[in-house]
Amino acid sequence: MNVLTIEVITFSTLAVAAGTLVMVGLVRELAPAARTRWLLSVGLGAGMLAIALKILLMVAFTAFAVPLLDILPEPRRSVARIPDNVIDQKLFQAQAMVSWQALPRVAPAPDDNPQTPAKIALGKALFFEKRLSLDNSLSCASCHELSAIKGGADGQPVSTGIYQQQGDRNAPTVINAAFQRVLFWDGRADSLEAQALGPLVNPVEMGMPSLGAVEARLKTLPGYSARFAAAFPANPKISASNLAKAIAAYERTLITPDSAYDRFLQGDLKALSQQQIRGMALFESIGCSRCHAGPNFSEASVFGTTSVYRMFPALANEAYEQQYQFTRDKGLENDNPEAQTGVWRIPSLRNVSRTAPYFHNGSVESLEEAVRIMAAVQLGKVSSERETDDRRVYWSGSDKVFRIAGDGALSDNEVAEIVAFLQALDGELPEGSMVLD
Repeated sequence: MNVLTIEVITFSTLAVAAGTLVMVGLVRELAPAARTRWLLSVGLGAGMLAIALKILLMVAFTAFAVPLLDILPEPRRSVARIPDNVIDQKLFQAQAMVSWQALPRVAPAPDDNPQTPAKIALGKALFFEKRLSLDNSLSCASCHELSAIKGGADGQPVSTGIYQQQGDRNAPTVINAAFQRVLFWDGRADSLEAQALGPLVNPVEMGMPSLGAVEARLKTLPGYSARFAAAFPANPKISASNLAKAIAAYERTLITPDSAYDRFLQGDLKALSQQQIRGMALFESIGCSRCHAGPNFSEASVFGTTSVYRMFPALANEAYEQQYQFTRDKGLENDNPEAQTGVWRIPSLRNVSRTAPYFHNGSVESLEEAVRIMAAVQLGKVSSERETDDRRVYWSGSDKVFRIAGDGALSDNEVAEIVAFLQALDGELPEGSMVLD
């Protein structure tokens, strides 16, 4: 107990005593009858005693309880503070600031392919057109299902092409793809127009022998000549180039700017739950936003400022490799022998809760497991409930001091918070865009 505490107790006691004496004198004047004086004295005494006890309890708690609380073990934090590879707290604070941004309502279009209603309508028809495949069984929508359940993907580990052939990679979502700088898992297409042509002539996907064969097929289908002429009045013909531009124009309308996350940024503070807000803060502080940043949650988007590619897995993890075989597919190296093994385009996390299974080989079924894997192989974090795993000790050779960083591990509760935040990125497509007119 310090000197200030003693002084407060002494002053409080004297004040109560003085006040009681004064009030007793007033009672004698106001209530000359003995019975009335007795009742007033009891009531007044009880009130003064209650005030005195309240003051003494407040002082006692300040003097003794708070120091006792300080020595209790600190509970697990729901928001991480320092990533594993950072020692200086000020440096971390400077690096970790993220400018959260809502998704724009309109996707950018190239100068040589402006959006027009006729072009978008043609692109929509072509997107759902199964006769663009060799056996008339598949369309773009077959592997990119525009539903709240599939989220622009197909829900399969790898896609199934003509004659029930199995592809090698998981189908990325087409929703919000208009904001990406490069397409496909290995980033081999630099625009929606370039991406649209690839599956048509892939022998395992839609299987057409050539783009010329695609043009010839379209010319035999009723109504398309007039629709191409309306969509491209300056060049009114059926061509692979115009086909790609039309499909790309339609895909640029497949955006979801009204997620709970977007509404939260726009001022609706009740759009996110407390769990989702904690997950949002944790998403930033442990380092997820280093790769999944910007309105489309991908550095590979048009909003990105760094490389569109990242190593995955960045850190070796034998258990995960044995279970999921991430490195069997070499990624960008498959098409470019000079590229580093395991280089992939950074996918968007928009609508990610709807696009399971996850990763390039579609080997992970649950979003919770995907979060744990990313934390381990990209950020070096373990999944653990143990307090000892949650603390990391660093030795600074230059300063000759130890520093302790919290949140070295992800608890089950923290994984659930991140997943809850990712679910807040789900949005709905514009009405009418999911089915053919």
